[in-house]
Amino acid sequence: MEPRVSHDSAVQFRTPESSLGDLDAGFAADLIATAADIALVVNPDGTIHDVALGPECSSLESAKSWIGRPWIETVTVESRAKVERLIHEAQESAPPRWREVNHISAGDESFLVRYAVLQAGQNGRIVAIGRDQRVLTDAQQRLIDYQQSMEREYARLRHAETRYRLLFQISSEAVLIVDAGSGSIIDANPAAAKLLGSGEKRIAGKAFLDLFKPKSRQAAETLVATVRAVGKAERTEATLASTSQPISISATLFRQDKTVHILVRLAPLVGPLDQKQPPEAETRVARVMENLPDGFVVTDLGRKILSANAAFLEMAQLVGDEQAIGQPLERWLGRPGVDSQVLVKSLREQGSVSDYATVIHSELGTTDDVMVSAVSVENGEEPCIGFVIRSIGKRVATSFRPSEELPQSVEQLTELVGRVPLKDLVRDTTDIIERLCVEAALKLTGDNRASAAQMLGLSRQSLYAKLRRYGIGEETEAG
Repeated sequence: MEPRVSHDSAVQFRTPESSLGDLDAGFAADLIATAADIALVVNPDGTIHDVALGPECSSLESAKSWIGRPWIETVTVESRAKVERLIHEAQESAPPRWREVNHISAGDESFLVRYAVLQAGQNGRIVAIGRDQRVLTDAQQRLIDYQQSMEREYARLRHAETRYRLLFQISSEAVLIVDAGSGSIIDANPAAAKLLGSGEKRIAGKAFLDLFKPKSRQAAETLVATVRAVGKAERTEATLASTSQPISISATLFRQDKTVHILVRLAPLVGPLDQKQPPEAETRVARVMENLPDGFVVTDLGRKILSANAAFLEMAQLVGDEQAIGQPLERWLGRPGVDSQVLVKSLREQGSVSDYATVIHSELGTTDDVMVSAVSVENGEEPCIGFVIRSIGKRVATSFRPSEELPQSVEQLTELVGRVPLKDLVRDTTDIIERLCVEAALKLTGDNRASAAQMLGLSRQSLYAKLRRYGIGEETEAG
């Protein structure tokens, strides 16, 4: 005799009649109670006739109070349709299917139980075998909390790196990063490139000692040896090979990613005397605007552009700054009639705006998502507004934004109003939660797409659509 196979592919006993014999009711009850976390005997009218608990489910003792009550009244509103389907399928002798039901416990809290039902004898009663899912839901919540904690930490580190990278780029002091082991240059800021008379990319990879004339290499070697030994070296004089200019060198040792680096500071000993130096404030603003990797725009209080850096001109697809100067910033930045009002109001009330999400329109008709920070300076001879415009279009287009921290309270959510459009805030918050839930379900089911879809209450087609949307895994069914 071939083994009997149910509709849902569960293999049954080959010969249950002869293998199990005449099981009495007591043995069957013990068997069901041992195999299940919770078992219900339900009358044909849907009322609970009896309740049995597994040996390790004493926390479900309150379920004893369900006896005599309709099963449907012990569950939450959204689970009542599932209970009705379970009872109907059992009465129709349909193959058993597992369904997840939320029960109501003391204090209006709910807990999840996964049920399968079977017809019990000829009296019309059914047996519902349940498995407690609270351990699974607790693991899901811990996973989500852990992932959100990781995202917050990643965002903090990314913001710190951005700040230090910006300082490195706009610093007026020439700075080199040198590998302490090989002595090769890893990075150089624009001030160092200008002092050495070469491009930043051309400096990277060169040997540090090759920057100096042969007579000065001994001094540079001594400086490197000193900083390797004691972690710091005071100022040493040397002459550059490229420009023959005498400079002073100082160095400090630091570690990053288990690698030892040397931060080298260069300064000219004698500057060109025949060149008139611009005022310090003018030089500082010019360096910031020229070297800032994000768009930087200065406008008057009417938001007409006074100056703009190369990064903004590239965003707006302008050939030169003469096309931007005198024009209203709203010609390229923001959604018509919306963002300018919000920005102006926030600047008047707070004096500054940070990380306001909007768009920038180029002269070629393209649109890019950007984040804007702005500050109003009204207590000077020439009142103005400064805007820093950071493009996020490429990152949003290629990946989800996991680094954005979710609001944790009503106060934090209120602070975003006026800086982030409501539809973007709602959309991004929903997308973050949805993606985390999908990834958690896949991890908990061992990447079994069918089980993950059931866990999330989705059809397989809906789950696959979300996998494609968020770029999670391959578009193939794993189970």
